[in-house]
Amino acid sequence: MSKVLYQRDGRIARITLNRPEVLNAIDDDVPRELEEAVLRANEEPGVHVIVLSGAGRAFCAGYDLTYYAEASGGKGNSVTQSMPWDPMKDYAFMMRNTERFMSLWRSHKPVVAKVHGFAVAGGSDIALCADLVVMAEDAEIGYMPTRVWGCPTTAMWVYRLGAEKAKRMLFTGDKIDGREAEQIGLVHKAVPPEELDAETERLAERMATVPVNQLMMQKLVINQAIEAMGLKQTQMFATVFDGITRHSPEGLNFKHRAETEGWKKAVKERDTGTYDWTEDRPINPRG
Repeated sequence: MSKVLYQRDGRIARITLNRPEVLNAIDDDVPRELEEAVLRANEEPGVHVIVLSGAGRAFCAGYDLTYYAEASGGKGNSVTQSMPWDPMKDYAFMMRNTERFMSLWRSHKPVVAKVHGFAVAGGSDIALCADLVVMAEDAEIGYMPTRVWGCPTTAMWVYRLGAEKAKRMLFTGDKIDGREAEQIGLVHKAVPPEELDAETERLAERMATVPVNQLMMQKLVINQAIEAMGLKQTQMFATVFDGITRHSPEGLNFKHRAETEGWKKAVKERDTGTYDWTEDRPINPRG
């Protein structure tokens, strides 16, 4: 079964992340299939707009930690190598995924991401590569791995939010709901969950009445302004740093904890701040 679905609906192409049993978590196949679907939409002259969504209960819960974090030995070693590690091997793997997420940004056809449930960690990378994001008010977005074991490789947080608000998000690894995401300017709009489909359709259908070449020109002009700020260079550093976070002493301790205790426990300890990843031990609240 395809992990990313494609459907043509008049002037709208619908791309759906399709691993609902794991909240559309990212494995080795999802980035490649996502890029292929975007290319397909761009090759169809009758398509004006792309709507990107997730099947099931969430948009995307990030990388599949059952595979990448909890697995030991040869499994999942695309993101955690044996030491000493080769940073360029890691960079090649992660930049390939970054470039595939960025197919949404490079798409000549505008992309509207429809976010429900969660768009977290690598899932937020995917959502923020879209041109416009419409969120359910109760949906959550964030990049929790900045607490340990990750750096957002697309670097879209700073380009959407500016320095101070991006620092607030990435220094804490907090998740925020759709209401706050709209308030701080991270996403286009947040609506009640029952209105998410209708609001996304209204926006996509309105855009779909504009000629393809006009949409393409406006997107190229706006994207060029962002790219002139150094987007490509920032993504290069972010992708290198992402590899460093996973191979630092703290990152390796997190990986070992996930292997021995299960990734759900390791993630809970990371997100609640109840584990000292440098000392590799639970934090004593009394000091």
